[in-house]
Amino acid sequence: MAPRLVALALCLLSAFAAAQPYPAKPIRLVVPLQAGTATDTVARTLAIHVGQALGQPVVVENKAGADGAIGSVDVSKAAPDGYTILLATNSPMSAVPSLRKSPPYDPVADFTPITDIGRFTFFVVVHPSVPANTLKELLDYAKANPGKVTYASGNTTGIVTMAWLATAAGAQMVHVPYKGEPQAMPDLVAGRVLAMAASATTTAPMVREGKLRVLATTLPRRSPVLPDAPTIPEAGYPQFALTSWAGLFGPAKMPRDVVERLNREFAAVMGLPEVLATMEKHGFLLNPSKPAELGSLVKEQLENYRRVLAAAGVQPD
Repeated sequence: MAPRLVALALCLLSAFAAAQPYPAKPIRLVVPLQAGTATDTVARTLAIHVGQALGQPVVVENKAGADGAIGSVDVSKAAPDGYTILLATNSPMSAVPSLRKSPPYDPVADFTPITDIGRFTFFVVVHPSVPANTLKELLDYAKANPGKVTYASGNTTGIVTMAWLATAAGAQMVHVPYKGEPQAMPDLVAGRVLAMAASATTTAPMVREGKLRVLATTLPRRSPVLPDAPTIPEAGYPQFALTSWAGLFGPAKMPRDVVERLNREFAAVMGLPEVLATMEKHGFLLNPSKPAELGSLVKEQLENYRRVLAAAGVQPD
């Protein structure tokens, strides 16, 4: 075939593909965290049902590393056609830009918000040997015994929550970082570390078995997972304004009609009884939103994280 005819054929094929209604092929949903995490569970639950609604598979791809930055960078550089999207949390969208002098992306300028997904339930827990039945008692004890209280962390939410509490109370606690919550939990249950802010999936079973004591939840309202746990404001610290959240994003400059289609389909799936039941089991509160509302959340939480980390003396590196 003559070169001109080949070029013409390619142009026609491209035009044909572009003319197909969205989506005309599978969608890649990047999860910038490890498989098996609460975020991964949320993504896979939604992906199955959204794929059925769209008539094309939504394929979850775990691209973990650097607190979610690796997968987020990948999506920020993808074509803004709706075939590569990101289920991100406050780790890559709030913590990474706050903790680095030269972040690998701008969470506001380099992404298109699609919909809020919801809130992770975190609890502040302690080993039973700690002489504290309330959050205030823990922080008073830490203040009276500088350096005696150790706290584990398995993610940025755990780190920032405990750092905020220590700063608010003027207490000195020792941070012991772990690769993840599953690695930290055996040491916490054994009393080798004394406190932790961690997800409901990790903490709730240990609390029910009496192996840990729960002091508070980071949610803005009490969780049905452990309803006796007060919120941090209820526990005496009303200025607490951090949220452990998840949202759906695409690369910057996605077409408005594609954003609206994805927003609509994800919102519909988040209302399904079977999806709600799965999320409740994992302590995840669904919170579908308009794209602009997610954009506002990103800006608000980015500012909150920067303020909290600065107050705690944590400098970007």
